Amino acid sequence: MQIMQHSAHLDQMIRQTRAHHVTLSTMADRKANMMLTIASLMIPLSTGFLYEERSHLAAVTLIGFCVLTIVMAAFAAMPKIKTGNKLDSGPDLNNTSFNLLFFGSFTIMSYSEYKNAMETMMNDSNAVYETQIREIYTMGQYLARKKYRFVRLSYLFFIAGILTSSSIYIVGSYA
Repeated sequence: MQIMQHSAHLDQMIRQTRAHHVTLSTMADRKANMMLTIASLMIPLSTGFLYEERSHLAAVTLIGFCVLTIVMAAFAAMPKIKTGNKLDSGPDLNNTSFNLLFFGSFTIMSYSEYKNAMETMMNDSNAVYETQIREIYTMGQYLARKKYRFVRLSYLFFIAGILTSSSIYIVGSYA
């Protein structure tokens, strides 16, 4: 990667993009926590309806969907950190899956390896920008593929559970 002219506006753009990604990650965590809480509260509230013949199936359905909601929300909030073996050779700084700025990547390195890799990167301003851009890219991939995917699934399961159990209850009431 070649940056022809380094300037403050590039640094500001990278800083703002990082901050935006952190905000999106925080929002996803809050939404996952909200879904965990709501679904967890719905389960004990629904258990009272298990003993009524008319609402038994609707309650079981709602509880089942709440459990699925909890699982998806927990997956969204659960941190994913790659743990691996120590590197036999130095880190491959050109590998896009390796992020020198993320602790999940550099913890497989010794301090000496990490320090040398940071020194190499920091002495090349193009490498500094590339490393920061790689970090933004991997954060975005993580948000899209993991956090927001599972938050969305938790919402969908919760909505499906409410609609399905309500439909079952209504049909059962008029049958």
